[in-house]
Amino acid sequence: MEINVLNTTGKDTGRKVDLNDEIFGIQPNDHAIYLDVKQYLANQRQGTHKSKQRAEIAGSTRKIKKQKGTGTARAGSIKSPLFRGGGRVFGPVPRDYSFKLNKKLKQLARKSALAYKAKNNSILVLEDFNFEVPKTNEIVNICKNLNLANKKSVFVLSEPNKNIYLSTRNLQKQRVITASNISTYDIMNAGTLVLVESSIDVLNKMFKIA
Repeated sequence: MEINVLNTTGKDTGRKVDLNDEIFGIQPNDHAIYLDVKQYLANQRQGTHKSKQRAEIAGSTRKIKKQKGTGTARAGSIKSPLFRGGGRVFGPVPRDYSFKLNKKLKQLARKSALAYKAKNNSILVLEDFNFEVPKTNEIVNICKNLNLANKKSVFVLSEPNKNIYLSTRNLQKQRVITASNISTYDIMNAGTLVLVESSIDVLNKMFKIA
């Protein structure tokens, strides 16, 4: 599919680029997207949660009352989960939430996410640009020109650019990533995907498309 290339003022440059159908035109696989996003979110979890079990509670080990004749249930330890201040039954313990996925499945998930964005006309192609110094106001003006001021958007660059990254760091709804590091979560979480023109070649190489 062909798409017009815009400049930073939001106007058509008169040029068009071809978004390869092998990436942007495939039949999306919803389950692949689900698994890849699930893995991404699982990998963000620290897994450092912990509660004390009865063996870890500080307290006396004496039998708190006699076994029989009280008319109530027997109780052997003040650290029992039945008592206030006792240990917790089956409480959380530190664990690693990450899990593995096949490379081909992750690649299919990213292609599917890009295909959804293309299908919903949520992709813009912007000509290459740069800032001499970091300036948030410059990115704000670009977003206004592209009608993205109040929308979640992700700018996809061909290579890291410190000035552009620092310009967007203070904005809640705009993010900057490189094409080689793009994830399914980044794509699906963005309202609009802004592809810098040179990043399309990087995507083609990443998905091994000539």
